[in-house]
Amino acid sequence: MRKRIRYKVQILTLLLCLTFGMAIVSHAETTQDKLNDTASKIDELEQRKQEKEKELERLNQYKSNLSGELQQLDTQLYNISADLEELEQQLDVTNASIAEKEAGIEKMEKKSEEQYENMKRRIKYIYENGQGNIMEILLASKSISDFLNRSEYAAAITNYDRDMLDVYIETLHAIEDEKERLEEKRQEEEYLKKEKEEKQNEVHTLIEEKKVKINAAQGQISDAENTLGGYEEEIEKQKAYEDELEKKKEKEEAERLEQLRKQKEQGKEQDKGKEKQKPEDIKVIPAQGDEALLAAIIECEAGGEIYEGKLAVGSVVMNRVASSSFPNTVVGVIYQSGQFSPVASGRFATVLAKGAGSSSVKAAKEVLAGKRTIDALYFRTNNGLIDGTIIGNHVFY
Repeated sequence: MRKRIRYKVQILTLLLCLTFGMAIVSHAETTQDKLNDTASKIDELEQRKQEKEKELERLNQYKSNLSGELQQLDTQLYNISADLEELEQQLDVTNASIAEKEAGIEKMEKKSEEQYENMKRRIKYIYENGQGNIMEILLASKSISDFLNRSEYAAAITNYDRDMLDVYIETLHAIEDEKERLEEKRQEEEYLKKEKEEKQNEVHTLIEEKKVKINAAQGQISDAENTLGGYEEEIEKQKAYEDELEKKKEKEEAERLEQLRKQKEQGKEQDKGKEKQKPEDIKVIPAQGDEALLAAIIECEAGGEIYEGKLAVGSVVMNRVASSSFPNTVVGVIYQSGQFSPVASGRFATVLAKGAGSSSVKAAKEVLAGKRTIDALYFRTNNGLIDGTIIGNHVFY
């Protein structure tokens, strides 16, 4: 009777321990879920940050290009303004030349009127004094030499007047030609000036448009920088929260390890006199698809580790299948909430879909065939805070 009561007490004690242990596991799973969610948020924020950094880089390049174009337009506007100033000076010179020519023509016209009146008076005088007829000149002459002198004099006066008239006419024509040439030049310069002014207005408009675009780009850059700063601040907050969760998880793992130690001690007391069963002696009959599942989780957790590390990860999974504290199937262990972060992040599904690497598949086959290289139930990246067996970058405990 006492033996039966003692046996019941042991059973109740074991159940209480297991219940307490499962509660810790459940609590740890919640913390792991939070860690997974936080890691996902950080990844998402990092992705958004990278996208915003690319956008900011594009905006800065766009603004830089606009600034370069604005500088070119400023140079172009400066050159056009210089050309306009030069054209103004040329127009002033041309207008002055035209005015000078017009004044010269006016003087020539007055002079020509005087010459014309003088010629009329001389001709009238010649004819009124009888010098307009050769016979009259001959009769009035005292001698042949006097006649010749009178005739030559009259012819000289006539030729002089005719020559002066020709010179005057040529001068008038030359002045008119020069005035016409200057007028054409002025019109050409006026046209160039108008063209330059239109170009100046066009460039000025482009400059204003570039300035508007630069201001808009600067506004977008400021918004992007503010958004980027918000992402960075939020990432820092999430990382700080992740650190808190890691510390919390380490504490929970320490509590769980202590509980497991106590359970083992109780198990030793209960199993005194019994032969201890080794992990490799625990036979688990694999189900269809277990090899692909196990290979995928090995690839996710230890893809970059040495082959011994891959075997160790596979051993942990199978040790859990054989343990009463975890689901008794490979699929149950792998998909148990909060246990494997690649499952939560979706990476496991990706590897499972495309297939694991050959070394991961080989390790899965060996472990499913019964090979166990370690008796641990947990592993994580070695941070130097947990005692256990270190293989590669992991610590198994």
